Amino acid sequence: MKLSQTGFVSALLAPDAPIPDGLSDGVGRPAGSRFSVYRNNVAASLTEALHEGFPAIAGLLGKENMDGLAGLYFRKHPPASPLMMHFGGDFPDFLAGMQQLNHLGYLPDVARLELALRRSYHAADAMPAARDALAGMSPDVLMSLKVGIAPAVELLRSDWPLYDIWRFATQPGAPNPRAKAQDVLITRPEFDPIAQPLHPGGANWIDALIQGQSIGAAYEAALQASPDFDLSQPLTLLLEGGGLTDLMIS
Repeated sequence: MKLSQTGFVSALLAPDAPIPDGLSDGVGRPAGSRFSVYRNNVAASLTEALHEGFPAIAGLLGKENMDGLAGLYFRKHPPASPLMMHFGGDFPDFLAGMQQLNHLGYLPDVARLELALRRSYHAADAMPAARDALAGMSPDVLMSLKVGIAPAVELLRSDWPLYDIWRFATQPGAPNPRAKAQDVLITRPEFDPIAQPLHPGGANWIDALIQGQSIGAAYEAALQASPDFDLSQPLTLLLEGGGLTDLMIS
């Protein structure tokens, strides 16, 4: 009897499933315990991959809870690629759909932040604008500029204190999260991505830049969202983080 690939994967990921008929070891004997060992190794590897890919989620839930959640996840969402960097792409939506985690409503956003850090790490390189590229420009010229955004830049909007929760879960001694919504900017100035919180209006400004608006038009959009918007903070973060590439006068 020929075993389908789907049937093999289903049996491999289900801990209580019977060993499929037709499997044999290297000398033609029934696979038996060898398949069980292989199944356990696969489960352990996928569980560890989720721990490594989502350390903040693991820190917030604890090892035992994360292990159990990982088992539920990889059996419903087995890897679609041999590249483990892609494993867990729909983990935030999985968390959002878990009714027993509804009281931890921030978990999906924390997982999205961790995925964004991973995407930033693997993003293509780009030649950044010099940190002093805007020095000496007149306000009119500065506001007329359109800019390129580096592939490694990621922007996250959240109704939760996203940066504070992520920092609390990943950095020993970090302060308790504050009760405030936080948007987060990720840049990659060297080899490792950096997550930093944005002041009110900063995400609106950066999002407008990503949409192709000039610095001045994006500034007006940010002011509409946050009348106290300060351009200097997000602009400095992008310049120091290598987040700006081409500078074009519109």
